[in-house]
Amino acid sequence: MDLLVRHRGAADLGACARVLAEVHRGDGYPTNWPADPAGWLTPSGMVGAWVAVAGPGGGVAGHVGLCAPGDGDIAPEMWGERGGAGGVAVVSRLFVAPSARGRGIGAVLLDRVAEAARERGLWPVLDVVASDAGAVALYERAGWELLGVGEQRWSARQTVTVRCYAGSAPPA
Repeated sequence: MDLLVRHRGAADLGACARVLAEVHRGDGYPTNWPADPAGWLTPSGMVGAWVAVAGPGGGVAGHVGLCAPGDGDIAPEMWGERGGAGGVAVVSRLFVAPSARGRGIGAVLLDRVAEAARERGLWPVLDVVASDAGAVALYERAGWELLGVGEQRWSARQTVTVRCYAGSAPPA
């Protein structure tokens, strides 16, 4: 399969929201379905977003975003506590269409977003719901360093256990 990873454009949001709905139905990601999926894909603090497109003229096969750290993000805090130097960017909204899985698209998107963070002089970090075994396996296969496990407050009524990771060192 030919795969193109490119910046996400406004015209991609509808397709991204449809793929996200498929992912949510099958995997429960995101944990809390947003009232406005397109808005959820464009949070404040977004630095950039990319889509994986299957072949020329193909549909959206995956998505990833890069954001500035937000209030209460524990992955950047853990990075600092571990002695991480410099600024960080948070990898977010990473998902792959169920019909496109098993082809390395998640790893390609993860590499692209980590590269984008480093191009900006930032270190990529992320958190993932601890029970999401598929995502945890992806990050660990890709060589991301486990920073720790902690409780992330998502709202006044919801706290979740997350695993926090930092991207691997860039190639020399």
